[in-house]
Amino acid sequence: MIEMQEVDKNYNDFHFHLSMKIPKGQITGLIGKNGAGKSTAIKLILGLIKPDSGTVKVFGTPIKKLEPDKKQAIGVSLAESGFSTQLTISDIEQILEKTYIHFEKEKFEQKCKLLNLPKKKKLQEFSTGMKAKLKVLTAITHKARLLILDEPTLGLDIEARTEILDLLRDYLIEDENRSILITSHISADLETLCDDIYLVHNGKLMLHEKIDVILEQYGILKVTKEQYETLDKEAILKIQKEAYGYACLTNDKNYYLENYPQIAVENGRIDALILMTTGGY
Repeated sequence: MIEMQEVDKNYNDFHFHLSMKIPKGQITGLIGKNGAGKSTAIKLILGLIKPDSGTVKVFGTPIKKLEPDKKQAIGVSLAESGFSTQLTISDIEQILEKTYIHFEKEKFEQKCKLLNLPKKKKLQEFSTGMKAKLKVLTAITHKARLLILDEPTLGLDIEARTEILDLLRDYLIEDENRSILITSHISADLETLCDDIYLVHNGKLMLHEKIDVILEQYGILKVTKEQYETLDKEAILKIQKEAYGYACLTNDKNYYLENYPQIAVENGRIDALILMTTGGY
């Protein structure tokens, strides 16, 4: 679905470099701190900015040569964009009908009712959660084969987040060949939705790993200075000083559970992965 090969983009004080692949039928998370390069990656994939070098392909075609019918097969929800607040859902429905050949009007209206999105109210009267649900809904109701979602659940309560994640799960169930690229600061969303993650920091790829592997094999060792001195460090990826000694990120927690029963071992989570990979030393 998406392939980035040795893609470079240079700004005055920022250098972006990334290779990434998203195959059919996969949900991939793109994570990292603010300013890490997530938005740059999305803009490159969508052809909103041009790379200085490297290639960006979508559906096997360079993005700059992507034909209109293939562009129609992409659904997009960007954190920094949206419809005019003076529009109603009825207005948006008309826009979508004119924009997308395969717009599913009946499905759109059914989902609006299900999500309690009032058809006649202007968007300026919508809550943050309602606006977020509408943005995702407009991305999935024209039979898109690829979704690119930038922070679709940012700032939402657990109920609104769950509704959006359910929308995405239903979208995938309809066609197992569909794919999603999603950025999010909410690790719980990614851990329950994604197949794999790409972690970027300062424009560089720090880690690419499957979610199952992170949850099953990664962990944080919490050791005193004395314990650290005797620790086998072959499977230690990052180290962070703490008041009690050291926090150590490992990709083989079971080894330490079996061989160092006296030390504390926490399960791997995406939040810890980001913190340790971008802040440890």
